[in-house]
Amino acid sequence: MPPDWDADSPELRQNIAGLLGSIEQDSPQRKPPTVEAARRWQSEIMRKLQADDPKYVGAFCGEAGLEYVQVDVNGIFGVAAPEVAAALRDFEQRLQSVVAYLDNLIPPGAEPNVAQTKVIVEVCAWAHAEWVRIHPFANGNGRTARLWANSLALRYGLPPFVILHPRPGGDYELASEKAMRGDWEPTVAVFDQLLEDLRRGFS
Repeated sequence: MPPDWDADSPELRQNIAGLLGSIEQDSPQRKPPTVEAARRWQSEIMRKLQADDPKYVGAFCGEAGLEYVQVDVNGIFGVAAPEVAAALRDFEQRLQSVVAYLDNLIPPGAEPNVAQTKVIVEVCAWAHAEWVRIHPFANGNGRTARLWANSLALRYGLPPFVILHPRPGGDYELASEKAMRGDWEPTVAVFDQLLEDLRRGFS
């Protein structure tokens, strides 16, 4: 029997490590970020794991088989299933617009300065928080949100500073709860601290 998709298992850790390595390897290409990439990430995270329902792997809420799936965390609901597709389109358009700006601002291979690093961390925080707010998958939203943050960090020469599994400690949970309510700014403070801790060798 495969491990449960929520259980801490060697298979899950291997999936996450392999996926992050692949994202890091591809980051110099600076491909446009897409929600289809996140769909693939969720599928790869769930590889060789036991899902509650196979339909939940690689599918967004509102799609076939998930038309009525409504995800909540501690009573706070993500975007309603019929509205997920529109929310994802908006997420993708906004993220691609910001990334196009940053791609011009920070040439490939260039080390971002202090001001640019601040902007990168803010974009990482927004993408993470917005994904958490939408909660488009039946499972794996947090891991995928953290992959968004790390993929953007790697794109601009920062280390992958957000722990993928287990989830980060400190104020991360509280920031994610506020993100589900539409407030992404607390995530910026958490990410600033995570990056600082990593650079100081505390993580």
